[in-house]
Amino acid sequence: MEKSKIEGGREMNEVEMIYVSSSNVESVGYDEVNQIAHVRFLNGTLYIYKGVPKNEFDGLLNAPSIGSYLHRNFKNVYPYERIE
Repeated sequence: MEKSKIEGGREMNEVEMIYVSSSNVESVGYDEVNQIAHVRFLNGTLYIYKGVPKNEFDGLLNAPSIGSYLHRNFKNVYPYERIE
């Protein structure tokens, strides 16, 4: 499992990244304290989605299509930021 730690002056918890089977997403992780979902795409970019409830992250993790779930339930719903 990869670990993701956001740098650059921000205090973030180190997050365990879970590799997933997806045509677009490499791995996902969740910072429960700050309610931040981490999503690393196969092209190497890492995004964080802020204010994501745990049950929503669990839905992503268990979705039959992670990319479709991410697009439907995360994009334009939660504020996000490209980190890498």
